[in-house]
Amino acid sequence: MAHSPPLAYHDPRFIDSDEGRPIRIVSEYLYPMRTFSEASVTATVVFFGSARARSGGVLGRYVDEATELARLVTEWSRSLPGVGERLIVCSGGGPGIMEAANRGAALAGGSSIGLNIGLPQEQRPNSFITPGLSFEFHYFFMRKLWFAHLAHALVAFPGGFGTFDELFEILTLAQTRKLDRDIPVLLYGSSYWKEVVNFEALARHGTIAPEDLTLFSFVDDPQTALAELKRRIVLPHESERAPCFAKSRVPGAG
Repeated sequence: MAHSPPLAYHDPRFIDSDEGRPIRIVSEYLYPMRTFSEASVTATVVFFGSARARSGGVLGRYVDEATELARLVTEWSRSLPGVGERLIVCSGGGPGIMEAANRGAALAGGSSIGLNIGLPQEQRPNSFITPGLSFEFHYFFMRKLWFAHLAHALVAFPGGFGTFDELFEILTLAQTRKLDRDIPVLLYGSSYWKEVVNFEALARHGTIAPEDLTLFSFVDDPQTALAELKRRIVLPHESERAPCFAKSRVPGAG
């Protein structure tokens, strides 16, 4: 008796092939969208930072302070009027600063998201991500879309190439007004950021506009960072719908 071949979308040989790549890409968009919608997640505070940071190490201070800031943000979110958490801590899902952020949210009794990506080294989902809100990505650009899509604020702790990639993605979107809302960007650890990036030189050489320096601010302790987030975040309305297809600012709109 002849066996029927599997449907194309049930055939791993096709899904994992070059021809199946568009389906894999769109799946990394639609699966998180469905999950966030079911969990009523509409807004995040994103934490970026080094996967290599460890308590007691060179960057140990930042691990502890990322934990504390994430705890404070989550406590604030849980204290806001309405049902559930209005702002959810979101990290890259791995170790170091990312794990610290997820740990801080858990210490406050709140939820947190981990947008992990498979890498040969360093990157494995940490154990503090809320079950059901841990995601595994293959494509960097789809992972970065989800960082930006729900972000209502970004806190960038010291990090390397990955942190720079993610940070400058958000700054570029803000600079070019491709976002449909303002996203406060905090650079945590002014001595680190001012040493590794000479932002003033970029403006002096004319490669960015002087006003682009207002797209971010420096902070050096959890309480100051929390106060800045409280001052600058535009809270999502309680009736705001969970994510639909990503929107950008309409061309020509203010």
